[in-house]
Amino acid sequence: MTNPTPTPSSLRLEPVTTENFDAVCAVSVRSDQAHLVAPVVKSLAEAYVHAETAWPRAIVDGDEVVGFVMAFLDIAWNAAADPRDIRSGLWRLNISAAHQSKGYGRFAVAAVTAELRRLGATHAYVTWEPGPGSPEPFYLALGFRPTGEESAGQKVAVLKLPTA
Repeated sequence: MTNPTPTPSSLRLEPVTTENFDAVCAVSVRSDQAHLVAPVVKSLAEAYVHAETAWPRAIVDGDEVVGFVMAFLDIAWNAAADPRDIRSGLWRLNISAAHQSKGYGRFAVAAVTAELRRLGATHAYVTWEPGPGSPEPFYLALGFRPTGEESAGQKVAVLKLPTA
């Protein structure tokens, strides 16, 4: 039996805590996607090292962790070129293989962009690995547009956030 499409009232982002840590670390994408996104445990290590800018969250449906998302908040993108080039956006998105194509990724991106708007951001950025199986169609369908930039070999895209 397949799970029904999640209802907005059952979905939420939660901080990663000692209570949900193991479930969050167990989130694993499909094997054919593993080369496209870092494992959650690496993201959590990066969040620890970059605590001032990382915003890691469990994607929870009811009582079940179905994914992981991490945003970056107000990072100087290229301070050497333009110190005013401050950006926020989506750093990682991992949806458990068993829960893909059910709307969890769309929910997570919408929740992150809502948080960014709340914090005063006017744009959200994302990067992705190009090539077969890339999440590029997903992000383009959500309105992200490539900037023409690359970051560590990944394409950079931006989404203009609606103002209140």
